[in-house]
Amino acid sequence: MGARRTPLPVLVVQHGPQGGPRRVGTWLTEAGLELRVAHGYSGDAVPERPGDHAAVVVLGGGYLPDDDRRAPWLAPTRRLVRAALDTGVPVLGICLGGQLLAHVAGGTVEGAAGEPEFGSTPLTLRPEADDDPLFRGLPDEVTAIERHVDRISVLPPGAHWLVESRACPHQAFRVGDSAWGTQFHPEVAADRLAEWDPEPLRRRGLDPAELVRRAAEAEPAAEAVWRTVTRRFARVVAETAEVGSGR
Repeated sequence: MGARRTPLPVLVVQHGPQGGPRRVGTWLTEAGLELRVAHGYSGDAVPERPGDHAAVVVLGGGYLPDDDRRAPWLAPTRRLVRAALDTGVPVLGICLGGQLLAHVAGGTVEGAAGEPEFGSTPLTLRPEADDDPLFRGLPDEVTAIERHVDRISVLPPGAHWLVESRACPHQAFRVGDSAWGTQFHPEVAADRLAEWDPEPLRRRGLDPAELVRRAAEAEPAAEAVWRTVTRRFARVVAETAEVGSGR
């Protein structure tokens, strides 16, 4: 792929002040993309169509995908993701963003369902990942940071189920050729766990110090995996844009 003079713009929807793109944003920028972040929670308008954006990234947050009363920007975000799916614009949905992708594409998301997951979580790649543009060739067992109580209980019709965990089966999936959702947080590095409020973790019977220790131990391998996946997504974005431009 040749050098691109102008970075491709990517629309990022952020749902809270602590929920930025973090290292995923850094890796996308290093790959030649330009992030344009819509801070829905602070009143930024969320476009209902991708427009001139080459991709859409929807980040995580403490809402269900249709929690419009508490988060009124979710309604235009759903329409944005639907339009991206309809026009073939690549999508990456993380945690709430992955749940929103599943919801829009016809899956089911349940609140406070199943076993919650916090901290560095072992994940298993499924056979369907073998030919996936983002997940192919990764180690069979990987880890990622999790922080969720809601989950995708039913994947959208025709979705490709890529990654699972013991407690939460639907950890990563693909809709169509170029839309991916994850339940986990590839953007969150291990050192972030030291900033989490320890009291809610203790109330769940978790040891905050142990969560930090396990995440730090898994971090080198996890960072390498999610950097690879993010750069592959950037490549899909660039290739899709080239096809769309007629080159």
